[in-house]
Amino acid sequence: MGTLIVGLAAGIIGMAYFVYGKRAQRLIFVFAGIALCVYPYLVSGVGWDLLVGSLLAAAPFVIRD
Repeated sequence: MGTLIVGLAAGIIGMAYFVYGKRAQRLIFVFAGIALCVYPYLVSGVGWDLLVGSLLAAAPFVIRD
């Protein structure tokens, strides 16, 4: 149940990043949004989901384009 909730939250945040990145023409947000939508299918376990999701969500603010 936890992985489902984390995956849903990651998908919502990923979609928001993707839409913002397309409108603002910021590629780092577009790539982070796509990655946030896809990674729950590749990672198993709530701990890994939270770790990878938080790293991907913080990446656009750490990596400047």
